[in-house]
Amino acid sequence: MLRTAFINVARSTARSSLTFRQVGRPVYQCARYESTKASEALKAARKLQDNLQKDWLGPVLTYEQVKPKTLSPSVDAYLVDVREPDEVIQGSIPSAVNLPLSVLANSLHLTPQAFKQQHGFDKPQKTQEIVFYCRSGKRSASACDVARRNGFENIHNYEGSWLDWVQREGEKGSS
Repeated sequence: MLRTAFINVARSTARSSLTFRQVGRPVYQCARYESTKASEALKAARKLQDNLQKDWLGPVLTYEQVKPKTLSPSVDAYLVDVREPDEVIQGSIPSAVNLPLSVLANSLHLTPQAFKQQHGFDKPQKTQEIVFYCRSGKRSASACDVARRNGFENIHNYEGSWLDWVQREGEKGSS
């Protein structure tokens, strides 16, 4: 009888203030204003995360900005193709070096000697300019993120990447 009375009180309380009780379990408060506060807090957290992620994105370069780098390559700057070797066989931007995205993170942790032995070019310095490109700009954006997380400071993304390069170079050849 006492148990039935407790359950009936719990049911009536649950209906009036959204407090739910189960026998032998803790009480959970689920008021409507709390879910609104949680929603606002979640929105604020997402906005903060978006702002932090914006800081991780490398500056985006255009064809016009990349083209001069290919005409006069410098040891102080790398143009890095992050496509896989089987894609690079189809062609690459002049003066570019290949460092596939699939091995980028691990390669950045190699010693300079091991890096050069594995990839055939000197390991970039943390402050050295690096321009990443891929086929369409998605993997190069990821490469910028990986490089930034590994302490590289002067990174750029050629967002148009190989597809843009081929199109622009084709237009110049047919003019």
